[in-house]
Amino acid sequence: MLFHGKRHPESMGAAEVEAFLTHLATERGVAAATQNQAKSALLFLYKEVLGVQLPWLDEIVGAKNRDRLPVVLTPTEVRALLHELNGASWLVAALLYGTGMRLLEGLRLRVKDVDFERRELVVRSGKGAKDRVTVLPENLLLPLKEQLARAKVLHERDLDAGFGAVWLPDALAVKYPNAPRTWGWQWVFPSAARSVDPRQGVERRHHLHEASIQKAVAGAAKRARIIKPCSPHVLRHSFATHMLQAGYDIRTVQ
Repeated sequence: MLFHGKRHPESMGAAEVEAFLTHLATERGVAAATQNQAKSALLFLYKEVLGVQLPWLDEIVGAKNRDRLPVVLTPTEVRALLHELNGASWLVAALLYGTGMRLLEGLRLRVKDVDFERRELVVRSGKGAKDRVTVLPENLLLPLKEQLARAKVLHERDLDAGFGAVWLPDALAVKYPNAPRTWGWQWVFPSAARSVDPRQGVERRHHLHEASIQKAVAGAAKRARIIKPCSPHVLRHSFATHMLQAGYDIRTVQ
């Protein structure tokens, strides 16, 4: 609307949308993902809000993807970062670095997917909706067992209070009605407080929010005086890089 002189969207159509999206790429120099997000938002506005079907926008100049190297911390920087963390935030960050998991993959771990005997973690519905197995570092066995003990105390309190059911994916809760209350399906990193699921209106305990870990890692990086951009995902890149530097085969890392 601002780009076209504060005209109302109903008075504009495909030509104006194409002009704006092309402007984003050619004049503003935005990333391809930013342009695609703007395109999706405009298509939603016209289709769902205004009830207007825009033709296929094939005259748009697309923003180019830029190949960028990922940020990688040195082993010394990783140690400094983890030293500034504590509690569940430390354990989550240590698992991301020690297993190569993504942040949400780590937070969505279920108790049944932790195998201490085989020192393995099963990642469910990862990128591409695929399951995979990753390593469980030996120095995290005891901290992870202590975390599970704390989670079990919370779960037992919830059961005593008439709660204790956890969200299950797909239709598993219908197929296995007793499964949501069993210990194996509980989150490894449960939230400190219960909340109401807005989709179903059910009060239950979710896993830790990713924003809390992101904020903790950013604060730890600042205290550790790490000048590189630092987020939880950086630990995944660092894991892969350090594995390769240690002589592991790239196919094994992949």
